[in-house]
Amino acid sequence: MKQQPISNSGGVAEADEKLMKVQAAISQFKMIQGALIPVLHEIQDIYGYLPEPVLQIVSAELHLPMSEIYGVASFYHFFSLTPKGENVVHVCLGTACYIKGAQGVLDRLSTELKVPVQGTTEDNKFTLEATRCLGACGLAPVMTIGEKVHGRLVPNNIPKILKEYN
Repeated sequence: MKQQPISNSGGVAEADEKLMKVQAAISQFKMIQGALIPVLHEIQDIYGYLPEPVLQIVSAELHLPMSEIYGVASFYHFFSLTPKGENVVHVCLGTACYIKGAQGVLDRLSTELKVPVQGTTEDNKFTLEATRCLGACGLAPVMTIGEKVHGRLVPNNIPKILKEYN
C-alpha cells in the first residue's frame, strides 16, 4: 500500500505543528484508561484521517501494538485510514431509502464523480460513501454532503446538486 504523506500541504512547518498537536493529545489522554479512542479522534481532527506514521507514534507512546490500534480504527466507522475529500457524500442505503431508489442515486453519483463507492475524486473534492441509515426516512432517498441534507432524490438531481459544491 502506498504510504500517504503526513502533511498533504503546507510543508515542514505545518507538519511539525500537526505533530506537536498529536503529542499534546497523547500527553493529555495518556494516563486515562481507554486513551486510544480520544487520541484517534484528535488525530483525525488534525489530519482528516489516521496516517500510519502518526499511528506508529501513538503505538510507541501508548505502548499499544499496531494491531490493536488498527482494530479500533477499522471497527468504528467514523475513523478513516485514508484521506477523504473536501466534501464527503453519504448516500443512505437503509430500507426506506433503498426501496425508494437510493441505489440509482448512488450509481449516478459514482458515474458523475468518476469514483467507486468509498472512493475519492482525483482532485480530492469529493469522497463517496454508502451508509446504512441517516435517520431521515421521511425524505427518502436521502444523502448528505458535509452537514447538508438532500432528500427526495432522483438520479437526475445529482448533477445540479454537485454543481453547488464546485
